[in-house]
Amino acid sequence: MDAPEKARRLSELYDEVLGGGRVPGVPRPLVAASWERSLAALVDPELDAPPVVVPADVLESLREDHPLRAVLPILRQTLTTFADEASHIMIVTDAQGLILWREGAADVRRQADRIALSEGAIWSEDAIGTNGMGTALAADQPVQIHSAEHLVRRIHAWTCAAAPVHDPDTGKLIGAVDVSGPLRTIHPAMMALVTAAAQLAEGQLRVRMAAADEQLRARNMRHLVALGDAPGALLTPTGRVLAVQPLAWLPDRLDVSAGADRIELGDGREAVVEPLDEGYLLRIPGPVRRRRPSLRLKLLGSGQPFAIVGGRELTLTLRRAEVLALLLLHPAGLTAEQLMLQLYGDEGNPTTVRAEMHRLRNLLGQGVLDTKPYRIIADVSGDVTDVQDALRIGALAKAMDLYSGSLLGRSDAPALRMERDELDATLRRAVLDSSDHDLLWRFAQTSTGAEDLEVFEVLERDLPATDHRRPAVTARLDRLTG
Repeated sequence: MDAPEKARRLSELYDEVLGGGRVPGVPRPLVAASWERSLAALVDPELDAPPVVVPADVLESLREDHPLRAVLPILRQTLTTFADEASHIMIVTDAQGLILWREGAADVRRQADRIALSEGAIWSEDAIGTNGMGTALAADQPVQIHSAEHLVRRIHAWTCAAAPVHDPDTGKLIGAVDVSGPLRTIHPAMMALVTAAAQLAEGQLRVRMAAADEQLRARNMRHLVALGDAPGALLTPTGRVLAVQPLAWLPDRLDVSAGADRIELGDGREAVVEPLDEGYLLRIPGPVRRRRPSLRLKLLGSGQPFAIVGGRELTLTLRRAEVLALLLLHPAGLTAEQLMLQLYGDEGNPTTVRAEMHRLRNLLGQGVLDTKPYRIIADVSGDVTDVQDALRIGALAKAMDLYSGSLLGRSDAPALRMERDELDATLRRAVLDSSDHDLLWRFAQTSTGAEDLEVFEVLERDLPATDHRRPAVTARLDRLTG
């Protein structure tokens, strides 16, 4: 049947059911259950007052902190064009049905304002009865509510479809996306569209979570490594287990919500939970284990790269230096496939990487490299990370003391080219911005700065006329510009 006819029949059914009369049909089970919940919450079907509306300053604070703020661009891309063309509005709510954002055609927004379908209004079932977003949240499933399926009579002239959105970390409901419009604008694609938009939002949140996990591992893996051979784990702020060593078993998630410093693991063991700047370190108290071997990597400059393992110096081939450089820069570890992509690009072979890792582990000895994923488990340091750390804290003179040239300048590995360019560019910019002639001169003596025209132009401009370095600067400029 067409939309007007469907609305007329729903309106007749509505009047019969709520009027207590004998009815030839019944509402859809989803709608019937929603009416029952709404009436139990004392929602008046003849409600004329608008839903609860929160103050503007409170709304802005809630928007700022809400996880769906990060995925608004993809929701706009998916839904707003459709909403504009089909005379609908796109709505995003929080888990309580509060409308956080509303976008769409101006004339439809004006009509929506008359029923308080606007930002800051609460459209949960217990506030306004059966409706798209409120019922999607209550039933935790995509729904479409049309005309007189709404419990409150004054919104019978509207149709809406909504789908819930969940936090990929905890699985908890965090909000809903909704498309609503006047009754005449009903569209068969509404339900599929909001469902797809909710799935896209969850997928985008999952990508952001994975990136945050990788960042947390990179910044905090040293705490786990520092435990030596003692059992431990790295946890997210919500208790998800990100890295384990060498526990035989741990659940995917541990309950750290209570803030206790000790938790039961469920198998008779008790673990200590230590808060980190990000997440938690979990460890099982026990006897002190043997110290890990030390590993020092020399990877900067034009000389031969080498490793020092427990006082033993080992010359490294370029490929082995590349592997160790990548593992040093990714302390959380890399799989064979990830190493392959970073070393060879799309044309690599994981088997080649595994073979090289086997030879490298034999060369370095026990207790230096681990597998699944491949990572350095020795007490490791390197000239490249020392320079990065000095730059990070603004110790520019120290960074120049440690910098002997580019990272593995002969390497064509895609990831190392990027790391090399980023380090060189960061150091160069910091030195140029420092206005320190001595530091700039020192940078000019490196292989990176020796051919840098801007560096020598700044030196010529700023060095005093009596500075003994001016002739060398002028000669280099003549060569670079000749």
